[in-house]
Amino acid sequence: MRVTMDETFVGDVIAVGRIREYLHTIAGVINELRMLLLDVKKGCDPDVYYNQVRPWFRGEDSAENPCKWVFDGIEKYPQLRVPTELSGPSAGQSSMIHVLDAFLGVDHQATSPDRPTFMSRMQTYMPKNHRLFLDHLKANPRPLRNFVMDAHNPELLEAYNHAVKSLKEFRDAHMIIVTLYVVGPARRTVKPAPQNGLLKGTGGTELVKFLKNTRTSTIDAFLE
Repeated sequence: MRVTMDETFVGDVIAVGRIREYLHTIAGVINELRMLLLDVKKGCDPDVYYNQVRPWFRGEDSAENPCKWVFDGIEKYPQLRVPTELSGPSAGQSSMIHVLDAFLGVDHQATSPDRPTFMSRMQTYMPKNHRLFLDHLKANPRPLRNFVMDAHNPELLEAYNHAVKSLKEFRDAHMIIVTLYVVGPARRTVKPAPQNGLLKGTGGTELVKFLKNTRTSTIDAFLE
């Protein structure tokens, strides 16, 4: 990604050719990630995961019966503040996914200007250096997507769309895994369903709706 950013500043014919090859390489890497994600089916039983593992991943905003966390002794440390939110572990906290979105120009728009998106909120759970790298990518004065649009090069356009397509297929695979490991077991469980009928992700999202929205945002990044 760094060398691609460097090449966008050069912008000549040679640079365009190199960026094209880099994009095909990234598409291949994303495809490998997709296969690794789907491989979870080989060693993890959906019902075991849903009933024995996933409950430990629920945060305050994803539990069926939310309970506030109590931080014993925090009053002894006046420099510490009680967190206002405590989401559970989520794929949205993976800097890898955010990096791919930022690099390819996939935009997850906020539903309202004064409310951060789930993806941006999840960045607060990342290590500082990961957040700084994401900020560096987003601050790039020559975003890759804009460069591809301005280049008017069919082969570069095809390579860019190839990478976006791979990311979209990765998100398709994520939905397959969620259906297999969360939606299916939730329907089979003996526990009562959520009152509003909506399954929540461990990060507190309306699970299916959120995944569909992120996939739609990825599709919207395709260039014609």
